[in-house]
Amino acid sequence: MNEQTRSLRTVYEGRILNLEVHDVELPGGRTAVREVVRHGPAAAVLTRVPDGRFLFVRQYRKAVEQIMLEIPAGNCEPGESPSAAVERELHEETGYRARTARRLGAMYPSCGYSSERIELFYAEAEREDGGAPDEDETIEPVLLTLDEVRAAVRKGGLTDAKSLAAWGIWITDGGA
Repeated sequence: MNEQTRSLRTVYEGRILNLEVHDVELPGGRTAVREVVRHGPAAAVLTRVPDGRFLFVRQYRKAVEQIMLEIPAGNCEPGESPSAAVERELHEETGYRARTARRLGAMYPSCGYSSERIELFYAEAEREDGGAPDEDETIEPVLLTLDEVRAAVRKGGLTDAKSLAAWGIWITDGGA
C-alpha cells in the first residue's frame, strides 16, 4: 500500500521549508495530487528544574494567530544532532542548561502533509546566565508545577502537539 510519484515540482523554497506538489499513482492505477511540506529535523525537550517545576515557553505563533504554551524546541542546524539541538535551543530560549537528558521518542506532527520529524527529550536543567532567543523570536519562559501542567492539558491550555506528545510519553514512562 504505497503511492508512486510520477512527477514532482517544487513550488516554494523557503528558509526552513519547501513546498512540493506530487502527482502520484495509487494502488489500482488511480492518480492523485499530494502537497508536501519538506521540513528538516527538529528537536524538543520537556524540562524539569531543581524545584520540581516544568519549564515551558510562551510565544506567538502566526499560523494559529495565538500565543502558544510549548516545550522548548527548534530546528536542527545542518550536521547537528537532535540532542545537541535540544541543548542549544533550551539555553537560547530559556537560559537553562541541561544537566541530564534522555530521549523519549520521536513524532511526525503532521504526517498527512509534512516530512517534519521531531525528536523528543526529557531533561533536568539548571538556570545559567545567558540565553537569547533568535532575533525573530519573542519567547517568555514559564515554570509550571506538575498540577498546573495537568490542568493545562485537561482544560485546553496546552494544545501544542510536540508538547503533548512529550508529556504523554513522560507520563506513560512513569514520570509523574
